[in-house]
Amino acid sequence: MRFKIIQFVFLVITITGYSQQDSQFTQYMYNTININPAYAASRGVMTVFTLHRAQWVGLEGSPSTSIVSLSTPIKGSNIGLGVSLVNDQIGPSDENKFETDISYTIRATEKFKVSFGLKASISFLNVNFSKLDQFNQGDFAFEDNIQNNFSPNVGAGLYLYSEKSYFGVSVPNILKTTYYNKYADAGSVSTATRRPHLYIMAGKVFELGGDVKLKPSILTKLIDGAPLQIDISGNVLFGEVFTLGLAYRLKAAVSAMAGFQVSDSWFIGYGYDMSTNDISNYSYGTHEVFLRFELFKRHSKIASPRFF
Repeated sequence: MRFKIIQFVFLVITITGYSQQDSQFTQYMYNTININPAYAASRGVMTVFTLHRAQWVGLEGSPSTSIVSLSTPIKGSNIGLGVSLVNDQIGPSDENKFETDISYTIRATEKFKVSFGLKASISFLNVNFSKLDQFNQGDFAFEDNIQNNFSPNVGAGLYLYSEKSYFGVSVPNILKTTYYNKYADAGSVSTATRRPHLYIMAGKVFELGGDVKLKPSILTKLIDGAPLQIDISGNVLFGEVFTLGLAYRLKAAVSAMAGFQVSDSWFIGYGYDMSTNDISNYSYGTHEVFLRFELFKRHSKIASPRFF
């Protein structure tokens, strides 16, 4: 049984080589900086964000993602800075990425600001083939593990926003990079190529009355050689404190989300995905939890936190 599951996960890894390769998040609306560098410091305060996503729980070797990020505006300027550490694990692979972001914001109209962002990143990929149950013990493609395979990249984004709406477009990894190509001259197919991902997002806040707000949002992902991917979500904020939401990922999953504004600085959130494809036969769903901490200065404390 273990052999079948490992083979299944390795098949998933191969398939995702031609589809979604960047880290995937259900609660992307709170984690925008990782897919759009122009979001850096758009909230106007220093923000620390941590997230852990356990995908397809119960399936051996399933994906797991952990993130720690910090962004801050530079006082007296239009510049924002951000840094992130990202760890992705799936099957025998473990990738660590360090990202830096810089944004520049100008006022476009009386209500809207527009921010331009650049991202630079480096990643280190490790693959431990001994974690696989190998059918052919003499296969030269698995004789050596991959250790700290280095890969740099750059990205860019644009973010247009007001107090109640936003629109963004970004490509966080512009360069097409090959992670592993040791036996290319011998005709081996043991390669992993990261393709550029184009993200387009939009959202708007509606006042429903009685201190209740509704925020529908959409995220579209375009990858060369892969089907269009769309995430549609709706969150309802009650009294600036409690948030409930539902989401649908096209032909992949339905999700439930909840968030709680513990204090002016602390916000916690949880999301659960239930797969709508064949993976549901092998897993118990996906769990995602995050914590956001914002450092307010007493004289500039935000009385009504923005909904995105």
